[in-house]
Amino acid sequence: MRKIVIGGGASGLLAAYSAAESGHEVLLLEKNEKLGKKIYITGKGRCNLTNDCPPDEFLANVVHGEKFLRGAIYRFSPADMMALLERYGLALKTERGNRVFPLSDHASDVTKTLERACRQMGAEIRLGCEVTELLTEGGEVRGVVANGETIAAEQVIVATGGLSYPSTGSTGDGYRFAKETGHTVTPCVPSLTGLNCKGDFAAVQGVSVKNAVLSAEKAGKTVYSGFGEFLFTHYGVSGPLVLSLSAKINRLGTDGLTLYADFKPAMKEAELDARLLRDLSGRRNEQMKNVVRGLLPAGLGAMVLRAADIPPEKQANAVTKEERRRLAERLKRFPMTPVSLRGFAEAVVTSGGVSLREVDPRTMASKRIKGLSFCGEVLDVDAFTGGFNLQIAFSTGYAAGKGE
Repeated sequence: MRKIVIGGGASGLLAAYSAAESGHEVLLLEKNEKLGKKIYITGKGRCNLTNDCPPDEFLANVVHGEKFLRGAIYRFSPADMMALLERYGLALKTERGNRVFPLSDHASDVTKTLERACRQMGAEIRLGCEVTELLTEGGEVRGVVANGETIAAEQVIVATGGLSYPSTGSTGDGYRFAKETGHTVTPCVPSLTGLNCKGDFAAVQGVSVKNAVLSAEKAGKTVYSGFGEFLFTHYGVSGPLVLSLSAKINRLGTDGLTLYADFKPAMKEAELDARLLRDLSGRRNEQMKNVVRGLLPAGLGAMVLRAADIPPEKQANAVTKEERRRLAERLKRFPMTPVSLRGFAEAVVTSGGVSLREVDPRTMASKRIKGLSFCGEVLDVDAFTGGFNLQIAFSTGYAAGKGE
């Protein structure tokens, strides 16, 4: 059986590899001049390729599609992916949070290894070959049109990625193919991205806040809460905590949403009040913007003081009990109002995609068109950062290639 794989990214390379491994004639078509362009920029060029954790722990980090992915992750787990890469000569290392990287710290080595695996299995790869149309007849796949040429096939696997980082070629081709063949596509939104917030953040741009709790509330309910690190930017906030938050709230929208930062989560209110009293007493003749430097990263103190309605230049010995209460409140619950997510150009992944109701979770095969499959980011699946999204691409690609 001839199988055509559209897209030479993470999911497409695994689909081509597993299909060829099963003895099929495989043709991988990639519109770019090289394979894996998005792989090259992941992990800041180092490629956090998977997360070395058991399947159940992995699935707990999936935001959308956990039930759908269960079979694929157990069938081809992070351990299986690591073993495959090592089998084809790529040395790996595991860092904080079970994040797995190539030992060389070069993302290009991941792509080269996967290409080598595909070619050794007998898969044919054509670069600079853009598929413009899926050919179907009577509810079955007949092939594709690529660079004006009709290429026949019994199975076509769509592995074209999402909308994130369009400069890598992720321009939504797979969603168009899905819609043209009668599939439902869940509206796509950016995920794992920063948040634009109301206000002027120029004074705190680049300030990193560590060991903080960031939460999001909407209509009186907490929709996200996480502990870790985030970053103030010229537009609002970004960094690890914010990326995770974006994955949870991107489909809710930002209307009515408020973020709260707890800069001192290890201190209870009484402990914080005692600390403030001690600092104020010990530095009575100093301005408040200097007093709070012991509590907050440089540059952030003045913004928190203004939020507490305390002039940064006010002397510590003039601070009232009510002002001290407001300051403690803002240190534990500093509000920010997000207005929008950053766009697809900056988003790590796309949330949304081909409806999972119309795809077989065992084989990634379409339930509408015989011989058509979808895998990777084009599906309505996404996860938190840490190597989980690439592993989803690998696991669904492997399942699509097997197609059993």
